[in-house]
Amino acid sequence: MASKPTMHQSNRSLLDIDRDHLIHPVTSFRGHEARGATLLQSGKGMWLTDMDGKELLDAFAGLWCVNVGYGQDSIAEVAAEQMRRLPYATGYFHFGSEPAVRLAQRLVDLSPEGLDHVYFTLGGSDAVDSAIRYITHYYNAIGKPTKKQCIALERGYHGSSTTGAGLTALANFHRGFDLPLRWQHHIASPYPYRSDLEGDDAAIIARSVQQLKDKVAELGADNVAAFFCEPIQGSGGVIVPPVGWLKAMRQACDELDILLVADEVITAFGRTGPMFACEAEGVTPDLMTVAKGLTAGYVPMGAVLMSDTIYQGIADGAAADVVIGHGATYSGHPVSAAVGLEVLRLYTEGGILANGQKVAARFDAGLAGLADHPLVGDTRGRGLLGAIELVANKGTKARLDPSLKVADRLFADGYANGVIFRAFADNIIGLAPALCASDAEMDEIFARIRKTLDGLLEQADIRAALG
Repeated sequence: MASKPTMHQSNRSLLDIDRDHLIHPVTSFRGHEARGATLLQSGKGMWLTDMDGKELLDAFAGLWCVNVGYGQDSIAEVAAEQMRRLPYATGYFHFGSEPAVRLAQRLVDLSPEGLDHVYFTLGGSDAVDSAIRYITHYYNAIGKPTKKQCIALERGYHGSSTTGAGLTALANFHRGFDLPLRWQHHIASPYPYRSDLEGDDAAIIARSVQQLKDKVAELGADNVAAFFCEPIQGSGGVIVPPVGWLKAMRQACDELDILLVADEVITAFGRTGPMFACEAEGVTPDLMTVAKGLTAGYVPMGAVLMSDTIYQGIADGAAADVVIGHGATYSGHPVSAAVGLEVLRLYTEGGILANGQKVAARFDAGLAGLADHPLVGDTRGRGLLGAIELVANKGTKARLDPSLKVADRLFADGYANGVIFRAFADNIIGLAPALCASDAEMDEIFARIRKTLDGLLEQADIRAALG
């Protein structure tokens, strides 16, 4: 029998326990010890309540993932029923479960034409890692073992696994980890606001295509395996390429005989409007990674969707009795799969996807309404994925000095004003509200953000920094 906690232990605050024992993702260890955690207690719809009882509008859907909002009872009921009936089934040894099989079929039905096979993961990072492993195996299997180099975008994010974090092109994910690896390369982000070609979408697209072709030529076409990209870059600051960019990159990959991997971990499941961002340009990638909105964050799950060409190449590359040595204990977990099926039902039959598409007009209006603010250099977005970029000078686009620690102040002030958003280090506010938002809630998000920006502008050092 476990011993009762001592008085000292039972009186320890959760904040103290957190500081002493819980390692938080993408956090300064010492910085977190000094600051302490912000503990959340409950959520319903668009709203969160913290441990102090403060109510907050979540304009970031947790971490780009709670697309259907908090507190959907039907999801909890489906999970509980599946846990009681069959809480676990391995995918090894040819075992499986009904929810995993049905979810695979549902994803194939909903995804761009030609993605016929599904491998389930625990989330986005290991979906990217799995894609890399399957690509490596594929080229070995079809007799092209030199095709191992991979290209991604600057400011791109492809998770934080040992391999994926090198394709990620953000300094925090490389520093101290000996990344990127020798076979990982990057080309410039199609970042209209920071481009000398701003306003000329065709030229931005053409330059991006040429940069990919030049990088492949530099590495040697026989050595390049794949180009990885997000249809809209998320953690790099919500960079929205011009319409037509993804289709042009798909065509370039075909010409170069390299695979296109669309990382839709953030953009899938209605986040940018359609079920998948690739749909907007009629693009079918060779592989597509998804997670986040697949289960709306209620339980962990991700997936790799694979073209039949890659599947058959791997399958035919070895004798029938030789296993393909990639797997995970929780691949196709039945509870996660049951939740995924219910979340997809809520998107479609439950009307949440349609609501997201409708309220996107209000989101666009909210972004546009902040463009005149003295601190705002750019607003951008697609669907319910957007950003507000702050600058010291609207004319020159000069960034605010890092010493001002604007991101930290933005997040703290936003929280005080009852709104949660992403505050990127280069003074970009990231927004990804749930698809269940009402027009009134969307208006309230932007009212609270404007109040936050106005408060920041009133601070003397910020006013002094404006050119």
